Amino acid sequence: MKQDQKMQRMKELSALLLQASRAYYQENREILSNFEYDRLYDELLKLEEDTGVVLAGSPSQKVGYEILSELPKEAHESPMLSLDKTKEVEALQEWLGSQKGLLSWKLDGLTIVLTYEGGSLAKAVTRGNGEIGEVITSNARVFANVPLKIPYEGQLVLRGEAVIRYSDFNRINGEIQDVDARYKNPRNLCSGSVRQLNNEITAQRNVCFEAFSLVRADGVNFENSREKQFQWLLSQGFDVVEYRQVDRETLPEAVNHFAEAVQTYDIPSDGLVLLMDDIAYGESLGRTAKFPRNSIAFKWADEIRETRLKEIEWSASRTGLINPVAIFEPVELEGTTVSRASVHNISIMEALALGEGDTITVYKANMIIPQIAENLTRSGSIRIPDQCPVCGGATQIRQVGEVRSLYCTNQDCQAKKIKSFALFVSRDALNIDGMSEATLEKFIAAGFIHEFADIFHLERHQEAITTMEGFGQKSYDNLVAAAKAASHTTWPRVIYGLGIPGIGTANARMLCREFHWDFDRMRHAQKEELVLVDGIGEVLAEAWMGYFASEKNNGQVDRLLAELTIEQEEESQETAVFSGMTFVITGSVEHFANRKELQAAIEARGGKATSSVTSKTTYLINNDVTSNSSKNKKAKELGVPIISEQDFLAMLEE
Repeated sequence: MKQDQKMQRMKELSALLLQASRAYYQENREILSNFEYDRLYDELLKLEEDTGVVLAGSPSQKVGYEILSELPKEAHESPMLSLDKTKEVEALQEWLGSQKGLLSWKLDGLTIVLTYEGGSLAKAVTRGNGEIGEVITSNARVFANVPLKIPYEGQLVLRGEAVIRYSDFNRINGEIQDVDARYKNPRNLCSGSVRQLNNEITAQRNVCFEAFSLVRADGVNFENSREKQFQWLLSQGFDVVEYRQVDRETLPEAVNHFAEAVQTYDIPSDGLVLLMDDIAYGESLGRTAKFPRNSIAFKWADEIRETRLKEIEWSASRTGLINPVAIFEPVELEGTTVSRASVHNISIMEALALGEGDTITVYKANMIIPQIAENLTRSGSIRIPDQCPVCGGATQIRQVGEVRSLYCTNQDCQAKKIKSFALFVSRDALNIDGMSEATLEKFIAAGFIHEFADIFHLERHQEAITTMEGFGQKSYDNLVAAAKAASHTTWPRVIYGLGIPGIGTANARMLCREFHWDFDRMRHAQKEELVLVDGIGEVLAEAWMGYFASEKNNGQVDRLLAELTIEQEEESQETAVFSGMTFVITGSVEHFANRKELQAAIEARGGKATSSVTSKTTYLINNDVTSNSSKNKKAKELGVPIISEQDFLAMLEE
């Protein structure tokens, strides 16, 4: 078996063995017999011995997580320069001349310098400002694919890009319920993950490393070829950025290959890099003050189309900012049909002198985001609205530096309350499937939703919704069906969904139980009654009373309740054996269907279940009481008892 085949087999074995361990220890199921696991584990050890490579995350390695107070700084031996850029294939050909080159992805992550000593990873440093970077060695040790040991025992220094794949980025964002808390793009997530002070968090993010430059490997003959360096790095266990060898004639075809692949490529990329294959020749070219002369970046040339501006749509946001959006006759760009583009602010709109009916040119920035390139007729006839398109409140133009933007001045504008609507439709509240924050923003901006009750009357806007971009009859039908299903709900869900400050799901349930599910009594309750409820102090009591002191809030709640069918929950016959106790549940459960069922058992007996271990936590429930999880560590620090599910069941029988 060749070295590259052995490396591929090692990756397959690591993934399978880790999956088997996770299933066995965390999910109480078996996907491999002990005999089969041991056989595959021995095969992995033999391959690691044969290749001299041990990958980060290998089941043969015990990961030691580390928490730092700060990341130390370190100067680079030589400055890490930026690359000169072009958008023209002809310019690339001119630059390459008669030389051979390597054309590869320009990855969009965080550049890292790795140093190996005696075959082991000794140091990892970020690019930083090009002169000084941050030492992130403990984090690099838990990257998904960085070799911890390699066959070469001399000093090796190489550079590469730490990246988070789109598939992992989407998975991580999908696990975050609060839309505002989601990461904006893979590069930002990667940067934060690589520079963590707690490398256990880094490990959870599945950061990958793609090598793109070998700086030093004394005593190895690369035959004056960068491609030989890439091949040698592959033999040492590194993933190397995808590349193609090119010359002047084959360069255009290679660029087209990458251009076609970029739409489905799983690793973020913002262009290509062309590197001289001849090491000595490339280094003889020297460098400018800013750029090395042995490599150049290629940015995607923008496909530009001419079209007609139909109108400017004014879109209000949660910050009060009202953005102009250009609506134009549909055109094909980079393989998709587009008909709208953000103009961002009034300054840009005025600089383009936009007017209805103008002939404009549009393109996709980085082949993704539609933008206006130029206005060919420049009529400048667009009128800036003096009223907010959502609430009708007065607008105001504000200037920050050189930028003029339009704002809604109404503090009660529904667009500013997007978070409250997002909470209302969230999983633990009304749980309206498919009603994303993006959808809410569109509906609020269009004036379809002013208060909670409006969500249950989308049929009033059927024609407008079904013709919206990204919607159709099926999307509309699904939303209406989801809203109808959600209208059959419970009091705790409704109370939590109102978004009263500090009233979470546990507090909502405790209030319902204390007031015997009588909502009218709850909303007219005074402070003396409220503070008797476990978990409700004076601050929460005042927030509750303040909410229901508003005639406007009460009116909205009444109109909401008219749309709902509230399930009548029976009074629990269980004694309040856990009254005054707070539990935190972590890990998998065995005797209950899921954590929600265990939480319900706690609450039915007067207890409270929260998500974080604090000094007020009475018990942490974890079937793996000896694990080194962050919650177990926190519980031990605070002296909070850690009990198993079996211990909890025993408490029920006492």
